[in-house]
Amino acid sequence: RALEEFDLFVDKLRLNGVHVEVFNDINSSETPDSIFPNNWLTMHDDGVILTYPMFAENRRKERRDDIIEHLAKSFFVSKVESFADWESRSQFLEGTGSMILDRPNRIVYAAVSDRTSIEVLQDFDQKIGYTPVTFSAMQTVEDERKPIYHTNVMMSVGENVAVVCLDCIDDAVERAKVEFHLKKTGKEIVPITEEQVKNFAGNVLQVRNANGKPIIVMSEAAYSSFSSKQKKILQKHGHLLYSPIPTIEKYGGGGVRCMMAEIFLPTPTLKSHFA
Repeated sequence: RALEEFDLFVDKLRLNGVHVEVFNDINSSETPDSIFPNNWLTMHDDGVILTYPMFAENRRKERRDDIIEHLAKSFFVSKVESFADWESRSQFLEGTGSMILDRPNRIVYAAVSDRTSIEVLQDFDQKIGYTPVTFSAMQTVEDERKPIYHTNVMMSVGENVAVVCLDCIDDAVERAKVEFHLKKTGKEIVPITEEQVKNFAGNVLQVRNANGKPIIVMSEAAYSSFSSKQKKILQKHGHLLYSPIPTIEKYGGGGVRCMMAEIFLPTPTLKSHFA
């Protein structure tokens, strides 16, 4: 069922003009979470590819040189750099699960957790040149406030819009800091509730198709949880594209945003290379 949901999602993206690269898992690798590639690599418009330290040992097998080599045949790759050495110190930073990147403004929003280490984030910031906005994000589980494991569960940032559950940020100063930076950078904020977070409303992503048309991608559960007012705001910033992935959400614990690692690599006129 998960594979059927995955294939349907890919078909919908392609039908809407979105370029999609699909890589098959290696059957012997025992990597059931490889459906979520955004945790192990990010790609940047200067041709840099970064790979990340993963909390779960079996997820470390998801880092694959052959995928990077394939990308380098179609896109310009100037450098590949890894933060994986941090795993030996039990410090982790799981890509755009841990980090919400506002690329034009070079700001990274990150909810600190076992999977999102401040030390590795500082290393990322120093090497890539992003300003960190860190905070603690919590959710109520059986009447207890517990940390949210990935920032992208409760937050998404597009070019001029941000979906965020400010209620998950219990500290008033941290909540005000996040809101300040979002407003300062011109984002129209779509506030969501903790109940909507449980339906993956925070796990959305704004992409562009081949014609440059903005599309906001989400799961069917997320779409159904948005109010008509929220949808109206989101529609100002892109066509709303949704697909049913109930099996993936239930058993994988991630939504459509987790299933996409955005390709910001330039398309070269010269042959791609990586070092």
